[in-house]
Amino acid sequence: MTIKKIPIKTESIQLDQFLKWSNLVSSGGQAKNLIQEGKVSVNGEVEYNRGRKIYSGDLITMAQDDLKYQVNQVSGD
Repeated sequence: MTIKKIPIKTESIQLDQFLKWSNLVSSGGQAKNLIQEGKVSVNGEVEYNRGRKIYSGDLITMAQDDLKYQVNQVSGD
């Protein structure tokens, strides 16, 4: 399985915002639906809370996707 690193400039980001930021979804509504349907996992566990804070190092997986997306905090220069 391939891991794609997604940089963020903050300490944390909400799960639904991360999905939009990383272009995994095209809208907040789409993010909400995928999360509520149990199609998004954080660190190997299905997550139903779209407001869940995720941090650098967390791994996000979408159902039916062979990629894992890793959150990477970068300096805010």
